[in-house]
Amino acid sequence: MRNVIRLAGAFLVAAGISGIIDHLAVQPFWGAILNVFNRQVIPRLDFLTGYEIYANLFVAVVGAVVLAAARTPEDGA
Repeated sequence: MRNVIRLAGAFLVAAGISGIIDHLAVQPFWGAILNVFNRQVIPRLDFLTGYEIYANLFVAVVGAVVLAAARTPEDGA
C-alpha cells in the first residue's frame, strides 16, 4: 500500500512540474497524461484564472507532502 501512495505522490509531483512547463511552453513529453489537471481542471475553475502556475505548483507541493508522509523510519531520516 505504501508503494501505491509513493507512486501517487511521484505522479502528483511530476504532474505539477509538467503543468508549470506546459503553461509556460508546450510540454512535449507525456503531455496527455501528466497535464490532465492543467488542461482539463484548471480551465473549468473560474477562480484559478490567472493563477494557473500557482495551482500547478500546489499540485507539486501536495505530491511532495504525500511522498514525505509515505516515508518510513527505515527509509532514513
